[in-house]
Amino acid sequence: VAGRSTALAAPLKSDSVVKATAAAEKPDADGKQVVTLTLAIDQGWHLYANPVGSEDFASVQTTVKVKAKGALDDVKVAYPAGKEVKDATLGAYKVYEDKATITITANRAKGDDSPLELTVKVQACNEKTCLLPSEVKLTAAP
Repeated sequence: VAGRSTALAAPLKSDSVVKATAAAEKPDADGKQVVTLTLAIDQGWHLYANPVGSEDFASVQTTVKVKAKGALDDVKVAYPAGKEVKDATLGAYKVYEDKATITITANRAKGDDSPLELTVKVQACNEKTCLLPSEVKLTAAP
């Protein structure tokens, strides 16, 4: 299209190439609730795994924080292993490509089935560049 600028107005953030979705089960009789968080990563991009396996990338590894209206007890976040990348300069580290499924298990107060608030911190990179980090906020309700 003539006269149209291809320059970007602002640097892209990581959430422009990562789509996050969450599916929550109902808490069981003991209050245990499982949430499946899926990160769909655009072709050609990767996220840093957790654990990333390199001190140099510890600050940019994918993390999930979980909050609820009621008290949460014993929240466990199980991250997938990630694929190891060996870089001549940066050494070995682990990444997520295509799709990453993170499983969250939380013990809820009896009768509390209010939605969980998830905050996912990601930084997407490709072979040439990294996008600005993003914090994606999601609500997970059964």
